[in-house]
Amino acid sequence: MDVNLRQIRAFLAVVGLGGFTRAAAALNISQPALTIRIRQLEDQIGLRLFDRNTRSVQLTRVGQELLPVFQRLMKDFDSAMADIREFSEEPRGTIRVAVLPSFAAGPLPALIAGFRARNPRVSFVLKDAVGKRVLAMVRNEEVDFGIGVGGVDEPDLDTIDVCEDRLVLVYPRGHAAGELPLASVPVISQFPLVLMDKDTSVRRLVDEAFAGAGSIATPACEATYMSTAVSMVRAGLGLAILPASATELRGFADIATRPIDDAGFVRRIVIIKRRGSSLLPAVEEFTKVLLAAANSCAATPGPCLDVEVQDGGTEALAVGVQGQ
Repeated sequence: MDVNLRQIRAFLAVVGLGGFTRAAAALNISQPALTIRIRQLEDQIGLRLFDRNTRSVQLTRVGQELLPVFQRLMKDFDSAMADIREFSEEPRGTIRVAVLPSFAAGPLPALIAGFRARNPRVSFVLKDAVGKRVLAMVRNEEVDFGIGVGGVDEPDLDTIDVCEDRLVLVYPRGHAAGELPLASVPVISQFPLVLMDKDTSVRRLVDEAFAGAGSIATPACEATYMSTAVSMVRAGLGLAILPASATELRGFADIATRPIDDAGFVRRIVIIKRRGSSLLPAVEEFTKVLLAAANSCAATPGPCLDVEVQDGGTEALAVGVQGQ
């Protein structure tokens, strides 16, 4: 049976308006064209729907029984189409993001809050994970996109630069590291170091930067979570190298940070998505917000650390590191 929407709308128009002439005018088609649609519908069903004569048009018993069925069908269809139009016009749905822990706990929540204030029908699922896991979740379509570290060279993934994040030296306040004239790799290598786990993007960057300076990063202690690394620094176990964007660095009066005098301790934060994939309108809109916030502070070199709400309600990724 090949019944189409035009035939059903033609049937409902004839019933609702009480005749073919008025129904044809309402549908903006000729009366012969309307007659053909009704005949095609009857042919598909195999039964007459109207009893017609020169004076009136009456529903047959079959037509009477099919009327509520067709009315319900068109109501459901029109409702679905309205939802689709609304979906395309107003962002809605769930945005799933795999993101580095430092970014998930840092600038991202404020961006999400601003976005949801404007788009309350959008919800978020954040999966904070180390760099390798972020890539895996994007590749396996567990998330809509990822926020990770640049340098991704995989044929099925694309990246878009977001901002720059500098690693800083974390030390107990009053430590000799704060008085150093230069915090270079050879100098900080003389101190016990608290380094992140080898599977993290932070540790990978540290190892590469040390190797570039002709040295090897040898940890006195290792930690999986940045909060643990900070606690180790506070306990006097060593100096840590962590992203300036890490919220774990804030709120402690007994620790301080300083930049490392080596360009190798800078990482690019990027959006990671599957190559050739189409994103939901809400996801596309949020990535634009993320990039716009990053671009608003692009004129100021440095790491992306926080989100500031500026005049007019726009967001900007603020730049800076803690001083001594």
